[in-house]
Amino acid sequence: MSGNITQCRVRLHAAWAAVNKPFTNVYLIGPMGSGKTTIGQRVAKLLDLEFLDSDQELEKQTGASVGLIFDLEGEEGFRKRETAMLAKLVTRNGILLATGGGTVVRRENREMLKSSGLVVYLRTHVSQQINRLSHDKSRPLLQSGDREERLTRLAEVRNPLYEQIADLTFRSQNRGLDSASRAVYKAILAHQQAIGEK
Repeated sequence: MSGNITQCRVRLHAAWAAVNKPFTNVYLIGPMGSGKTTIGQRVAKLLDLEFLDSDQELEKQTGASVGLIFDLEGEEGFRKRETAMLAKLVTRNGILLATGGGTVVRRENREMLKSSGLVVYLRTHVSQQINRLSHDKSRPLLQSGDREERLTRLAEVRNPLYEQIADLTFRSQNRGLDSASRAVYKAILAHQQAIGEK
């Protein structure tokens, strides 16, 4: 079994290399709780890319948590910092970037992502988000009110924006992390190979 997986991985890497231009970055977009960070870390390893998380990079730069930035500067102040950080990150090469759930709200962010890499939308349902975020106290936008209602409102605004810029849409459903990561990896390679054959 392990031999088959290794052979499959070798073939997929060969396909990736065959269609590789100068290398494109991969950007994961989607709502909070869709698995951008956890799946992204695994997919980055499979693709031999450097994994970065835009929120974590912002926290490193400022020395403050996302929650604290929200508290001190409000959402608008956070979004300005997020855009400035994104402008820096998209100039790098060979990265897989997990973006924040609200990154797509700003037009300039959508344009930066769409023009500089492969955009993969990790689509998930509100019910899955609620389950995955049930013990998460770090999300500023979920600190008050009914979580389901809040996530539903966010989905109504953001889902069309995710779809607007996505090169690939992946439905995470109820897969395990390893299974989902391998599926995203293969979908990216298949997409790149299809582009190379055009």
